[in-house]
Amino acid sequence: MTLKLGVPSKGRLMDKTFDWFGARGVALRRTGTEREYAAAAEGADNLEVVLLSANEIPRELAAGRIHLGVTGTDLVREKIPLWSTRIADVAPLGFGHADLVIAVPRAWVDVDTLDDLDAVAAAFRRRHGFRLRIATKYHRLVREFLRAEGVADYQLIDSQGATEGTVKNLTAEAIADITSTGETIRANHLKVLSDGLILKSEATLFAAKDAQWDARRLRAMEALCARLDVERPSGLRP
Repeated sequence: MTLKLGVPSKGRLMDKTFDWFGARGVALRRTGTEREYAAAAEGADNLEVVLLSANEIPRELAAGRIHLGVTGTDLVREKIPLWSTRIADVAPLGFGHADLVIAVPRAWVDVDTLDDLDAVAAAFRRRHGFRLRIATKYHRLVREFLRAEGVADYQLIDSQGATEGTVKNLTAEAIADITSTGETIRANHLKVLSDGLILKSEATLFAAKDAQWDARRLRAMEALCARLDVERPSGLRP
C-alpha cells in the first residue's frame, strides 16, 4: 500500500518541488527518458511519485486518486468546490508566490477601489446596455470575491491566456488574473485596484481527505510528515 504524491511534471515548479523535498531528505527524481512522465522517490517508504500538470493535481486530489499533491493554492480554491472539506493543507513550500488581483485600465484615473469599480460598472451598463466585462480564468474566486464586496453589474469573460491583452483588444474592460511582479499588468497599461487583491497564492503540499487512508497509509503519512518536519493534517481517516 503506497502513498501517491502528485508533482508538477515540468519546469520551475517541478524543479523547486524536487529541491524542497530533497532538502528534507526525500530525493525525488525523474526516471526513464525525457519524454516519459515517470519519477521515483528515495528516502521515504511507500511513496509513489506521479508527474502531472499543476492544473490536473487539484482534480486528482479532489477525486482521491492521489493522496498528496503539490500545486498552487489558487488552483485548489478555484477548481474544487468547498475545497476545505475535501483538501487539507500540509505545508506551504515557499515558492510559486503570486497574487490574484483585479486590474483596470490605467486611464481610469478616478477608479482606484472596488467601490469605484462598482460605480463605473453601473454607469457602463446604463450607457452601453450590457454589463462591464472582466476577463479571467478564475471564475469561482472572482465571483465570490465580488459578491462579498457588493460589486454586481459585471460579467465574467473566460480567458485562458494573455488575459492582460484583452482590454487592449477590446474584448474586456477589466481583468482578474494572477501576477507575481505586476510587470505584465503595467506593460499593458493596467493598474491593480488598491483593494483588488483576491488571493495570495503559493505552491503548497496538499492532502486529499477523500483518498483511501487505511491504517498502513496513515502510518506512512505519519512517517513522511516526520521526515519532512511538518504536522500531519487532521481529517485523514481510514
